[in-house]
Amino acid sequence: MTTVKEGFERDLARVSWRELRIHLRRDALVTVAGALDLVTVATAVAVDDRAQVEAWIATGQLTKPTATELEEWERSLEKPFLMLIVQPYILIQAG
Repeated sequence: MTTVKEGFERDLARVSWRELRIHLRRDALVTVAGALDLVTVATAVAVDDRAQVEAWIATGQLTKPTATELEEWERSLEKPFLMLIVQPYILIQAG
């Protein structure tokens, strides 16, 4: 039996901004600070670890992309990201 974390480890994808930008339409993108482990964050979101997720939000480590970030990424469509889907969110981390 696969655990949630093992599933995310398997599903971790490397994608470009070009592939991610479509998800802006439904406001699904959430950026994860580089200091955090993306699989750990995805697992916490999936299992509804509210205290941990709220702590990351409070410290600015889990945010929506800013207008400045979006402008920068649009100038560099091949910018690499790590990505995990945790419905309804797409968690991304600059990679």
